[in-house]
Amino acid sequence: MRQPVTRRLQAALATLALAAVAATGGIVLSAPEASAATGSATGYATQNGGTTGGAGGQTVRATTGTAIHAALCGRAADSTPIVIEVEGTINHGNTSKVSGDSCNTAAGVIELKQISNVTIVGVGGAVFDQIGIHIRESSNIIIQNVTVRNVKKSGSPTSNGGDAIGMESGVRNVWVDHTTLEASGGESEGYDGLFDMKADTRYVTLSYSILRNSGRGGLVGSSESDVSNGFVTYHHNLYENIDSRAPLLRGGVGHMFNNHYVRINSSGINSRAGARAKVENNYFEDSKDVLGTFYTDAAGYWQVSGNTLDNVTWSSPGSDNNPAGPDMKSTTTVSIPYAYTPDAADCVRDVVSRTAGAGKGLKVSDGNCTAQPPTEPTPGPTEPTPDPTDPTPGPTDPTPPTGTNLSIGAGSDGSSKASGTSFGHLRDGDLNTHWSPAGSTGHASIKWDSATAVSSVVIREAAGSAGSIGAWRLLDADAGTVLASGDGAGTISFPRTTLRKITFEIVSSTGSPRIAEYETYTS
Repeated sequence: MRQPVTRRLQAALATLALAAVAATGGIVLSAPEASAATGSATGYATQNGGTTGGAGGQTVRATTGTAIHAALCGRAADSTPIVIEVEGTINHGNTSKVSGDSCNTAAGVIELKQISNVTIVGVGGAVFDQIGIHIRESSNIIIQNVTVRNVKKSGSPTSNGGDAIGMESGVRNVWVDHTTLEASGGESEGYDGLFDMKADTRYVTLSYSILRNSGRGGLVGSSESDVSNGFVTYHHNLYENIDSRAPLLRGGVGHMFNNHYVRINSSGINSRAGARAKVENNYFEDSKDVLGTFYTDAAGYWQVSGNTLDNVTWSSPGSDNNPAGPDMKSTTTVSIPYAYTPDAADCVRDVVSRTAGAGKGLKVSDGNCTAQPPTEPTPGPTEPTPDPTDPTPGPTDPTPPTGTNLSIGAGSDGSSKASGTSFGHLRDGDLNTHWSPAGSTGHASIKWDSATAVSSVVIREAAGSAGSIGAWRLLDADAGTVLASGDGAGTISFPRTTLRKITFEIVSSTGSPRIAEYETYTS
């Protein structure tokens, strides 16, 4: 991170850095000259403090990848707001590493690492040719009106990362809008994912974009254990000629509405490892297995409504194949915390064709199947405060359940516990005692002698805990099914379930978490 300097020196460094921008293919513009309207973020990108990118900051025009890096490094601090307007073709030949106190960049890739408050917006036809945009340990980022094409997998001679747009390692609040992400083949031809999120990435929206001609549309979570990601919205996007991962969702919550899926060749929305997907008012056309849990026995869940299936085929269920169709029915409920007005599914093909992708004038739908210019946001940067232990939404309902705590007088057990702790402390009504797992992961259960109806759980962490709960899953231990998943301590609500044993599984945490009480209720 940048060390404090005097204002005079700070201004001098910024002036020199802006001169470097000009020397590397960039033009510094005054704020009134900025030509790219960005509109306002939508979906989960509006949560956790919102996503405003570089609003209110300096505007820079860049015609090379090196100039983009120089603009990032030329800021007074790594959180100074900036809008980078990109014009022309960015490729490996014009993208070099630039170093500075306020940036971390790399050659051969557009890298946004350990920074915040940045907008990258295309003007005059911006194309990232065989070079990806990668976001690491960063927050409050907007990418808009650009085409990213033919990015090769990591390890190839012309790649440095693999994904068209990739996010990982503590990323928060990203809005990707009106982009065209495409490849010229699948994995066997050397191409990777178009839109990937890994390693604790949250509060992301992909809107009005085109993803096409690729083996892999995108994923949330790199493996069955990488379930700390989530809260992702996909709306008004075109998925065309995609083999799979539209998206693949491991853990967390995804909201897919008003997307047009055409020629999904193997599998589409793949909800697995406890993930919950709300899938509404989409148009699925000429496709196979558009929703379900595929290639794993780690079940995911979905809530469906208002979708249109036009020439969709389904495979037969198997041990690692659980298609949602042909009779798609909900297997969970998903509460959405933000306001939105979905278009009817029967107009999705039309409105998406007029709005999705780069070079469409940033037009959006008004919720009545009509394309219109974007609404201008209110200027002023807002830097969200990433906090992997206190996400929104999640098990943080401010209104706790009422009634009798069913854990009092019940039994309890679980995985290995830390020295000096007890499973009995989970149900003794005393916030001064606690249970801790032996490491950063583990599970604890409340159990009864007879079947008991439960519809909510409250997990209370002990005061002064040396760690905190990250990702978790709540399981019906009798049936082996996931009742809910999320992040952090608090209140967890789910459909009323009758069971003898309910298990809270800590998938990830910081330090050694301490659970003072594991309360259960029928509300």
